[in-house]
Amino acid sequence: MNSFWENEIVKIAANFSVAVLCMVVFLAIFELVTKYKNWDEIQKGNVAVAMATGGKIFGIANIFRYAISHHESLLSVIGWGVYGFILLLIAYFIYEFLTPKFNIDEEIAKDNRAVGLISMVISIGLSFVIGESIR
Repeated sequence: MNSFWENEIVKIAANFSVAVLCMVVFLAIFELVTKYKNWDEIQKGNVAVAMATGGKIFGIANIFRYAISHHESLLSVIGWGVYGFILLLIAYFIYEFLTPKFNIDEEIAKDNRAVGLISMVISIGLSFVIGESIR
């Protein structure tokens, strides 16, 4: 059975499955903490929400890229991926806190693309910092 888990194809499938499952769970968590419904807004054509959500997807995937490339066991990958996501979530709340002149979620819900773009870049940029830190 040990050789089964050492097979490269099995490792790839396991890492992929874990990353996709975590992506779905983490996006659901982001959905809970934002004031808008991501997929409803995207369906309506809200580009700001699409950019912010795309940044979150890229950020989560990038964190898992680092976790997979630097940790052998699947449990370790999950643990570091979850930790990285928590840091990304904290960054989201810090971003909201550091912009007292307006509410980030309200601006993104109103399709303010400038705010959506900054949100996307923050998620992507910090995912590289988080990823490098968890290696």
